[in-house]
Amino acid sequence: MERPSTTTMTAQIHQLQTGEVTAEALMLQAIARCHEVEHLNAFLTVEPDMALRFARDVDIARRQGVELPTLAGLPICVKDNIDVEGWLTTGATPAFADVRAIRTAPVAQRLFDAGAILLGKTNLHELAFGITNTNFGVFPAARNPHDPKRITGGSSGGTAAAIAAGVVSAGLGTDTSGSIRIPAAFCGIAGLRPSVGVECQDRRYSADGVLPISHTNDTPGPMAVSAEDLALLDAIVTGTKPVSVATLKGLRLGLPECFWSDLDPEVESTCLALCDTLAREGVELINLTLPRLRETWKMISAPVVLHEPLADIPAWLARNGRTDISLLDVFQKIVNPDVRAAFEVIMAQNLGEDYRSALQNYRPELCRIYREIFDTNGLHALIFPTIPISAPFINTTNAFDTVRVNSNTRPVFETCIRNTDPGANAGLPGLSFPVGFTKDGLPVGIELDGPVGSDRSLLSIGMAVERLIQQ
Repeated sequence: MERPSTTTMTAQIHQLQTGEVTAEALMLQAIARCHEVEHLNAFLTVEPDMALRFARDVDIARRQGVELPTLAGLPICVKDNIDVEGWLTTGATPAFADVRAIRTAPVAQRLFDAGAILLGKTNLHELAFGITNTNFGVFPAARNPHDPKRITGGSSGGTAAAIAAGVVSAGLGTDTSGSIRIPAAFCGIAGLRPSVGVECQDRRYSADGVLPISHTNDTPGPMAVSAEDLALLDAIVTGTKPVSVATLKGLRLGLPECFWSDLDPEVESTCLALCDTLAREGVELINLTLPRLRETWKMISAPVVLHEPLADIPAWLARNGRTDISLLDVFQKIVNPDVRAAFEVIMAQNLGEDYRSALQNYRPELCRIYREIFDTNGLHALIFPTIPISAPFINTTNAFDTVRVNSNTRPVFETCIRNTDPGANAGLPGLSFPVGFTKDGLPVGIELDGPVGSDRSLLSIGMAVERLIQQ
């Protein structure tokens, strides 16, 4: 199968700034490509006429010699759980089919202020409560550009598909348990989950204006073709200077045994081959055993995401002036069986004690475990396969799908979040980027997790590793 063709955001910006391409031509190209890959269901809303008007305005300003911001004329996409004033924010759920945002989320506004032009809002797993992006009924299943019979991963699957298919070169997703990094890995692009930290005091990106699951774990984040693109997007969102490429020699990266076990053989061999290459470049790789990490993580994950929507979703609705929609209304109209099952637990409101214990006892313990891992071993980051498998086939008959991992049958959801969710529950930053392909042409992603606040260092290391892969 022919691999989709993509151009990096950095290359497109250079083309725009040098006059190699006009903003109008680039937008027309994006619109045409959007039509060509409509079967992938990457977008839920597209506004081509509006996007073209903005692109033509950029060209006029450029011809007049106006000094333009960095992203001027660049087409982007935004996940349809991130508010953009005047646009629908459906969350891919029927209860929000007519909800229009009355303001723009700060993370999106930063990109618009830098000149980026919104082409459309992208598909997601209903209410962002899943990792396949296989929706049932009203909203379509997103399809992987590398094989449309396979999942994109979720919940930011639409943004990943739009970028991997070459419609746009960059966009925004959100990540609670892996919802940026999982689709990035399955679709062969790069994605950053920014730092959130403990009790959110180290939050790098504002989650204001994002349809929530969990104020403790949710964060928006950038998705793009490359780590270099992510570094520029991150600099724009945070108002900092882009990072430089790291020197690989002397870096210390930890390999957590529990994240490297029970992998699909092709995923394992592809990621180990990169580690061998890194070792030859002078990177020190330290094998780690992490007692109690998984046991501690499991005491946090479900109680947090199955309790916080009780208050967080109504608060988001109120901020958009939609107090006419109750959480019960949302629950009653949910289409996906897996999402409905999660909300049955949420609506029962019986996890209060588990939730308090998760935040007061287990989350601080998980954060301590991670700090000790980094400090005791002098690590710059952990490195591991983003997901233990490559993208499985879409299953439109069973939302509670399973997958074979070696000789074992396991639930898709638990399998996909196994490596991404622990760090998320500790508030760590995580960077996923492509490292290779299986024999069937399916992307394999590798992830770097670092201490809270090490986002720029992760991006710097990621840029260095991606250059090594491209040699």
